[in-house]
Amino acid sequence: MLSLRVSKPRDDVSSVSYGMSPIMLATLEVPFDPAAAALAVDTAVESGQPLIVANVVEIPLGPMCLLMGYGDLEPPEAEAVGLRAPAELAHSLGVQVERLRVKSPHPLDALLELVAERRPGLLVFGPDRLRLRPRAYRKAAKALRDRAACLLWLSE
Repeated sequence: MLSLRVSKPRDDVSSVSYGMSPIMLATLEVPFDPAAAALAVDTAVESGQPLIVANVVEIPLGPMCLLMGYGDLEPPEAEAVGLRAPAELAHSLGVQVERLRVKSPHPLDALLELVAERRPGLLVFGPDRLRLRPRAYRKAAKALRDRAACLLWLSE
């Protein structure tokens, strides 16, 4: 009996730039752990690779939130400074930096999609553990261990 063979999708290797695998520093709507930020910046400086600083934010999914922009709140200035600090430090050291604020009703899935799209050589998942609920951190760490296709550093 013949069965249908489904081939796995192949990556378009012509679009992959060899030697350019950025370092990604990511958090889930809380400031960065100082050790994680330092590791990501140091790695980017020493390797000469670009740094992607990503803050993945949960946006409520509802008609009023989408139409009126209720879920589109900026973080308080004290938190915004903490979220900008690693990018500013890396930029001052001559590293190419890209800051992203990703809004999604499913922030963990959005982070995993971002990792799959950008293909970092190293993902530093470094939210401040005192500001993120322990259960949310464990869930995110497990998902990243299982599904991220790159080196992973967790602030544990």
